[in-house]
Amino acid sequence: MARTTGSDGEKTQAAIRSAALVLMARHGYEAVSMRALANEVGVQAAALYRYFPTKEDLLFALMREHMEGLISAWEAARPVSTDPVARLAAYVANHIRFHIDRRHSTHVSNMELRSLSRDRLSAILKLRTAYEKALRTILRDGTEQGVLAVDDIGLTAMAIIQMITGVIVWFRPDERLSVEQVTETYLTMTMRLVGAGHDGNRAEDDKRQGNVHEHAELRAR
Repeated sequence: MARTTGSDGEKTQAAIRSAALVLMARHGYEAVSMRALANEVGVQAAALYRYFPTKEDLLFALMREHMEGLISAWEAARPVSTDPVARLAAYVANHIRFHIDRRHSTHVSNMELRSLSRDRLSAILKLRTAYEKALRTILRDGTEQGVLAVDDIGLTAMAIIQMITGVIVWFRPDERLSVEQVTETYLTMTMRLVGAGHDGNRAEDDKRQGNVHEHAELRAR
């Protein structure tokens, strides 16, 4: 890659972050040297250390940015409605879109936790816990209100997170399914997992349930 000239600090730092995500997602954190990263960005290796004194500083910055961005995205997408089903649908849709748009960042954030020192690992896990707490709260509210059927809040939240994050493993935007179609399918699976209907399916389920009760009453007569 040709060397950049006249780049200001913010542009150079952004280029470093972007290139690091691609290289680390492709080769792994341990296999990516600062020299290789410098070559990719088009700067002297010494220039990298002005922005990130160590490679772990860079990794931590990438992971923190990913989690803070995810939390901010959820805060912006959080519906005004207090309905747990509506909140769950918004949570799932936001999570899927965020991670599809940040495939490399998601891969690095999930696969390279082992490369962080204890204090930095604790900091990232604290952010993850804060984000996942929002999902557990939704599930707990839905269960208490009787609109969701969840036996184990923590385990179910973990299962949902794993499922909707896993979209990035196989999804490609140029294939037969759109982001919207994938999101709708995963919403349906999530709602089934927590014992709730979804949009029109919910009304249809209520209608079918009503028909069952009606037929039962007729037979009883």
